[in-house]
Amino acid sequence: MKRRTQTPAPSPAVARLRRTRRLMTLLFASTTAACLVVLAVVAIRIDSASRRSGLDHEVGSRAAGLSRAVWFDAGVLHLEPLREDELAQGAQVLAVLQAAPGKTPTVRNVVPGRSSLPDTDRLDEVWHSVLDEQGTVQVNASAAKGGRLRWAAAPVWDGDRIGAAVLVGTELARSEHDHDLLVRWLALGCTALVCCAAAVGHLLSGRAMRPALRGLGQQEQFLAEAAHELRTPLATLRLVVERNGPSDEALRLVDRLSRLVTGLLARARLESGAQRVELVPLRLDQLVETTVEELPDHENVTVTAEPVVVRGDPDLLAQAVRNLVENAQRHGGPAGSPVEVSVTPGLVTVRDHGDGVPLADRERVFARGVTGTGPGTGAGLAIVRWVAGLHHGTARLTDAPGGGLLAELRLPLDRSRASSSSSHEGPGTVGA
Repeated sequence: MKRRTQTPAPSPAVARLRRTRRLMTLLFASTTAACLVVLAVVAIRIDSASRRSGLDHEVGSRAAGLSRAVWFDAGVLHLEPLREDELAQGAQVLAVLQAAPGKTPTVRNVVPGRSSLPDTDRLDEVWHSVLDEQGTVQVNASAAKGGRLRWAAAPVWDGDRIGAAVLVGTELARSEHDHDLLVRWLALGCTALVCCAAAVGHLLSGRAMRPALRGLGQQEQFLAEAAHELRTPLATLRLVVERNGPSDEALRLVDRLSRLVTGLLARARLESGAQRVELVPLRLDQLVETTVEELPDHENVTVTAEPVVVRGDPDLLAQAVRNLVENAQRHGGPAGSPVEVSVTPGLVTVRDHGDGVPLADRERVFARGVTGTGPGTGAGLAIVRWVAGLHHGTARLTDAPGGGLLAELRLPLDRSRASSSSSHEGPGTVGA
């Protein structure tokens, strides 16, 4: 049996680039679709108006021409020319409405038959429209046998009054069929163009992001090689120090350098998107106590802690707490000055007894590159705020009651694990 190999999940940065590529493809296709829809709507409206105008011109011209071919003579309407006129022979529906003053019009010379004309009420409306307009009128009306037609009625004058009207009709079905065919072809063409645009956009976005993907791969490879190249000499250095007679100061410096290298590499991976932050339920109070105990100079540090459960990355939170305590030890007064660490639900505070930080500088000290610009400041506070942000928390500096500086690291509680905070597996991690 062949063993299935699972494809490793892409890094967050690669996943973001892929999402960006999909969004660019969607944006490219949507923009193209919107433009094509606008053009198609304009084309459909222009075609509809053009067909309607052409149809009106055709039936109107035919009705007006035939109305001039017939005439009244002593009140008698002569329709003989309609038998030979080419306009009459080319008409789909032809009829003549004649009426005496105040009378209902009668229908004469119907081609091809009476069923092709509208009903009597509609014919009466057309007749009155001709009388009101004193000219050619155009209307839509259905034939008695069914089918929608476009009609034009032109007056025939008997002296100074309208004695008859020539009625010409043409079916709308053919024009509408051609219009519907155009609409279908436009819809099909626009769909094909949108698909082509999406494919081209996907291809172009992929080519544009290829250097970024290659750069991410090279960066991840560099970070992996840097981690290996830096950790190996540190491990060797520790062995050499232990072999030549252990020195507490040397071991402390080696351990500090190892933690620094690990933290910097982890931060580089997270910020570049090559690694995800793994947030797990953990006992914040135990993590803080363990972190303080591992500090080389922790005799002057006191910890007061309540059982607190949060979701976080143990290494990153330990680094943030370590930076806060070491910052308080270096800049919080003379060497050996006391430092108080307190853990309460969702909050870690570190208090020193130094001169504090001016109010105007309390935000600036969290910026990158600030490494000690005055009393109470130092390297590492930028990392503290960065870690707090990754955990959806905050970090700030305030005045401590009675003097000194109070550094706060506020984290959201893990409410789902709060009830099980008394049991845990491993140092600082809550059991599932």
